[in-house]
Amino acid sequence: MIRVFVYGTLLVGESNHHVVAPYVLSVRSGRVRGALFDAGAYPGLVLSGCGGETDVEGEWLVVTQEGLNRMDELEEYYGPGARNDYERVWVRDSRREECEGWVYLWNEPRGYPRIAGGSWREYARRKQELGSML
Repeated sequence: MIRVFVYGTLLVGESNHHVVAPYVLSVRSGRVRGALFDAGAYPGLVLSGCGGETDVEGEWLVVTQEGLNRMDELEEYYGPGARNDYERVWVRDSRREECEGWVYLWNEPRGYPRIAGGSWREYARRKQELGSML
């Protein structure tokens, strides 16, 4: 059983969920402590060191090994010590300590604007609504 916390485009119903959908065995809502940053079409998560960490909303996906491999490809994770876009690290849910697994994250915000509130879905919805008003 491989559990992965997703918080952006891999969420059920979001633009990249199709990448992992065939390999998902179960989905459960969850939260981790950190901060989200807007990289345009997707978010980046930083767990600590940027100040103002909050509960980031997401989902715990239980996936097959092939599902994890597909997520590694999408997130440009090539393994420990490699030049990765995202790092894959072990985390615990901020509200259910017994729930833990992998998450893809950045080591620092990379100069992107912070997403207030901790929800990519809510932020992306508001961003889309504002864009349609312009």
